[in-house]
This record gives sequence, C-alpha cells and structure tokens, in this order.
Amino acid sequence: MNLNDLSSSLRVVVSALHKGLRKQLYSVDTYSMTELETIRHLAKNDSLLPSELATLTRIKTQSMSQILNKLEKQKVIKRTASNKDKRKVYISLTDSGLKFVEQARYDRDEWLKELIEVSLTEDEKKLLAESLPVLQKLIKIK
Repeated sequence: MNLNDLSSSLRVVVSALHKGLRKQLYSVDTYSMTELETIRHLAKNDSLLPSELATLTRIKTQSMSQILNKLEKQKVIKRTASNKDKRKVYISLTDSGLKFVEQARYDRDEWLKELIEVSLTEDEKKLLAESLPVLQKLIKIK
C-alpha cells in the first residue's frame, strides 16, 4: 500500500472509531461538541480562565461565556475568584462534572473493549496491541 492509500485508510478508520466512541456518550444529545470539548479541557487541567478555554476550543470569549453559564447551571463547572487578582475567575469541574467525565470514559472503554472482544481474533488483538506505540508516535503521546 502506498503512502497516500495508507494515510487515507487510516483517516477513515480513525474517523469511524471516533464517531463510534462519540455515540457512546449518554449525553451526546445534551451537550454540543464544543461543550464536551470544554469539559474535556477542564478534565485535563485543574482550572482555566474563560479566555484560555475560548482559545483552546477556538471560539470567541462571548460564546464561551454562554457555554460556561449553561454548564454552571447544570452544576458541571464552578467558578472560583483568583486569590491574586479578584477580576479573574477560574473555571473547574465540580464533583458532578468529574463523575460525568469518569462515566463517559468508562462507557467508551467498555464499548471499545466489547468491540475488540467480538470482532478480533487473538492474533489481531496482539497485532493491535503491538501497533499502539506506532499510533502514539503519530499523535505525539509520550
């Protein structure tokens, strides 16, 4: 397989897996992709400023403000004033928000585990495991 075919085939497979994983979110109808991305960024960081979240999600600060209002109303996030600069407010996940993230991860892991169990032979499972370091190099995970 030439490099063009390989990259195209990999894109199709990764996209299909990503779509399948997204469908496992029980809240897929509750939250937009940008709202889910905001939650994901907060799960990776203890707290962020609204402007930092807007930059990470590539939206305007005004749009982020609307997202944060919705997430706060649903008790997914909390706002905490900075000790150093009272004009700054940090955003972090509530316990409920953390539980949401943990449940979403669990649901997606279970879906993928079952898919692997029923779809792959033992040799294919081994090959998949051996392929992970190569795939991780592509996304620069250390």
